[in-house]
Amino acid sequence: MTPPLQGIRIVEFEGIGPGPLAGRMLADMGAEVTVIARRQRVAVADQLGGDKPSPLRRGKVIVPLDLKQPDDLAEATRLVDGADALIEGNRPGVMERLGLGPADCAARNPKLVYGRMTGWGQSGPLAQTAGHDLNYVALTGMLSLSARPGEAPMIPPTVVGDAGGALGLAFGVVCALLDARASGRGRVVDGAIVDMVAMLGSIAVWVRNNGQLDGPTPSPFHQSPFYDVYGCADGGFITIGALEPQFYALLLERLGMTDVDPAAQYDHAAWPALKQRFTRLFASEPRAHWDALLGGTDVCYAPVLSIAEASRHPHNVARGVFIAQEDGALDVAGAPRFAPSGAA
Repeated sequence: MTPPLQGIRIVEFEGIGPGPLAGRMLADMGAEVTVIARRQRVAVADQLGGDKPSPLRRGKVIVPLDLKQPDDLAEATRLVDGADALIEGNRPGVMERLGLGPADCAARNPKLVYGRMTGWGQSGPLAQTAGHDLNYVALTGMLSLSARPGEAPMIPPTVVGDAGGALGLAFGVVCALLDARASGRGRVVDGAIVDMVAMLGSIAVWVRNNGQLDGPTPSPFHQSPFYDVYGCADGGFITIGALEPQFYALLLERLGMTDVDPAAQYDHAAWPALKQRFTRLFASEPRAHWDALLGGTDVCYAPVLSIAEASRHPHNVARGVFIAQEDGALDVAGAPRFAPSGAA
């Protein structure tokens, strides 16, 4: 199939993390993405990525430029003038000082969609301050939901903040591109990670409004025995997420816990003792045992896999989720996937 964004030209001013990921998402969908890259790598990129090629550059054309040099700045301006969209991830005001802010670009290219990737957003008291994924997720209230009562919140991987922000920016750019085709006018897309993480937390806010998160009532996501991570005899871990009554009943059946009434699933008083029982049971056998007993059933089960293990799992292999390089490095296939309308 022809990729859905084929023919769309995007200029990406390379940063770290979410901006390049948004650009790669658009490139995976067929957009022609030209990256204006610094001539020298950013220190944090060297530290985190080493000398391995960045998978965030996949499918892009890389043009190294020094925007402090007049000729290079002129080349960047020429590329922007011929683009459908732009992505940048600098602090507010940096692009304006270069003469490449939204107003400057719109004067020459009125249909340009101008995507701005930041943590805090283009406005607000924190707009000019530095931050990273962990800080943005903390400020939205969502990090607090990873903590059990009396414990510190878990540090989330960058898929929560940076990748959530990247997804939001890519979505916003495509929405604005659709409008620009009809109206002839571009838009500025303010892709703030705090906005996106809060919005993606809408389900959590809904559950919180029902008193099952962020309050004194025991939470099914923190204190229940049927939604948790459990250790196994070999040091591995498994996950159980049997929220629905029918899945919980099946879990009890599979575990041979016939003395537990599935109808009492939300009896909060019984949760502590039952969780201890689950903990002892799962710790009595290696992870492979639980894979064989619970995997592929409706108990809402999955093992906790390393990335290397995940790349070899039969389900991920069948879907081609991971891509193995000759040097052993891994990449991930583009998503979502597409099929012709009406296809099975």
